Amino acid sequence: MFDPQLVDVEADMAKALDSVKRDLAGIRTGRANPGLVENLRVNYFGVPTPLKQLAAISAPEARLLVIQPFDRNTLNDIERTITTSDLGLVPNNDGRVIRLNIPSPTEERRRDLVRLMRKRVEEGRVAVRNLRRDALETLRGKEKAKETSQDEMKRASESLQRLTDSYVAQVDQVGGAKEAELLEV
Repeated sequence: MFDPQLVDVEADMAKALDSVKRDLAGIRTGRANPGLVENLRVNYFGVPTPLKQLAAISAPEARLLVIQPFDRNTLNDIERTITTSDLGLVPNNDGRVIRLNIPSPTEERRRDLVRLMRKRVEEGRVAVRNLRRDALETLRGKEKAKETSQDEMKRASESLQRLTDSYVAQVDQVGGAKEAELLEV
């Protein structure tokens, strides 16, 4: 009876997992990764636009990102956005492309990044648990309104808990992989 609702909750949990993956992709490791800068918002004619819509981003070397804007007039805006972001990168603008050298983080910076990563993973877990809580409240409301029996409520809540445990484990797995990547020398 509650399958459509569980499908909706599962879709929302998948979105929360994707959000965690995107957030963690933006955390800088020692390697160049286009995901590091592609979601930075550049002020393009007064409209905040993701960098990936304004430029081609590539990683030709392990510690170098090259950003080639589709419109050369946006070079200064892109450079300003990268400089003011919390990435700690210094862009090199040669008039055609922007080069970002990705330095190897120090041990202290690695610990800070791991702390930031763990915070974002915990936010992902909380988001998944909040989705579970909202679904349980809806189920309880249906039970109070006598739209469902206690047995159906119990089965639905057990399957919702299994789904929640599965997504929390996936969030933890993504976080563990990112932590290993951050601590890699």
